[in-house]
Amino acid sequence: MHRRTALAAIASSALFLRSTGDEVEAQSAAQPAGTPFSDSTVRDLAREMARRDYRAPSSDLPRAFTDLGYDEYRTLRFNPQAALWRGNDASFQVQLFHRGFLYAQKVELHEVVDRRARPIPYDPAAFTLGERPAPGADFGHAGFRIHHPLNTQGVFDELAVFLGASYFRAVGRGLSYGLSARGLAIKTADPAGEEFPVFRAFWLERPHAGANSVVVHALLDSPSATAAFRFTIRPGDHTVFDVQAVIYPRVEVVAVGVAPLTSMYFFAPNDRGTADDYRNAVHDSDGLMIATSRGEQLWRPLQNPRDLQVSQFAEVNPRGFGLMQRRRDYLGYNDLEALYERRPSLWVEPIADWGAGRIQLIEIPTDNEINDNIVAFWRPEQPMLPGEEYNFVYRLHWMPAYPGSPELAQFTETRVGAAGRAGRLFVLDVAGGKAGEVPPDTTPSLDLSHSAGEIRHAVVQRNPQNGGWRVHFELVPGAARQVELRAVLKLGDQPLTETWLYRWTV
Repeated sequence: MHRRTALAAIASSALFLRSTGDEVEAQSAAQPAGTPFSDSTVRDLAREMARRDYRAPSSDLPRAFTDLGYDEYRTLRFNPQAALWRGNDASFQVQLFHRGFLYAQKVELHEVVDRRARPIPYDPAAFTLGERPAPGADFGHAGFRIHHPLNTQGVFDELAVFLGASYFRAVGRGLSYGLSARGLAIKTADPAGEEFPVFRAFWLERPHAGANSVVVHALLDSPSATAAFRFTIRPGDHTVFDVQAVIYPRVEVVAVGVAPLTSMYFFAPNDRGTADDYRNAVHDSDGLMIATSRGEQLWRPLQNPRDLQVSQFAEVNPRGFGLMQRRRDYLGYNDLEALYERRPSLWVEPIADWGAGRIQLIEIPTDNEINDNIVAFWRPEQPMLPGEEYNFVYRLHWMPAYPGSPELAQFTETRVGAAGRAGRLFVLDVAGGKAGEVPPDTTPSLDLSHSAGEIRHAVVQRNPQNGGWRVHFELVPGAARQVELRAVLKLGDQPLTETWLYRWTV
């Protein structure tokens, strides 16, 4: 959790300067019997908060909890014996995070039972505090994680975590934590600086015995907007979050990102940069995949650019998009500790029409693997206006890789190397779909386009190693400092593959 937890807290710490809002404090002051709770409760809170000026959550901490390094913070361990819902035959348990280190923000937590919400009190005895003095009862928590017997019956594995700003992560069966999702992105890559909304309160519905899903409600807040979220979390081989998000702008919000995804890409065979590393690749995601409303499937390999890169893919009612980790074998990485082949892919599936907008991909330069430098989200065409309500319903699929269209072969590898002094050699491997069904005496045609420079020596040949095809060509960019490339293999007029997109830069 090191990279994400540090990034999320650092990015949002500038916002956590003042006291918690009155609306959330009122929930915390509820009577022991609890307060009525319904599916409209958090929406009503968010709508009311949007009418008022922003007040950042409390971040005041005793020095014993602020002067901590990462390893020291990890010693503030929660006792699993104190987990919420432990011992009541529920198939989910909840463990809590202590405030401290970079996680100074106080996050209000509530349990919902029989449609009544009760605060989850802070108990210092539930944590290993060492010699540090125990804080008071109103100290609160930084976040929480959900456990479930995901891999082995009776063993409660960590399934999902909500910690830092509006970041959250989850895994499917057999996977390890990798990329993150967020509640909302605002002004990402804006020269004036990004705004990081925060989840300032959660309501956790107690699941009945044997339930196969758990429901979490969240209240999001930022200077520009508030929002209410309802997550229905269903674990499995592919862990699925059904998300209902309602956004209430405080001001006109132009640069907004819906269903934002955040990941890490350091290097791979298509872009090693200056990496002097024994490993074959280092990344949590290797490409952006898009399913368009026109039935086209796009694949855009990621890069670690020299300069900030922003790519946009205009769409009306997209069928889905996500950051994928397609390479699933150990030999693709050779890292016994990080095990990048186990990192999940994350697919966003809109449930209703989202209208016109664009999927935006942001690639940020990084010189190591501890920084999340990839962001992708949906940006509506029209700005969000104060006083209005915006609804988005979607599913998040945490899985090995989204399969996409069964008819289309996928670009499984993109490799780039030198081609003489002036050119770059591209080698693309294709497999899956109907790639192996092409008659022996037939070779697919290559539909290859480029925005600048010159293409030379384009060849398509069978690849007996994967039962598919290999494409290789040379790009001579000349004076161009950026070239957009597009490739599709076809049989006649019909595409055999998805559409490969690539941005080459100096």
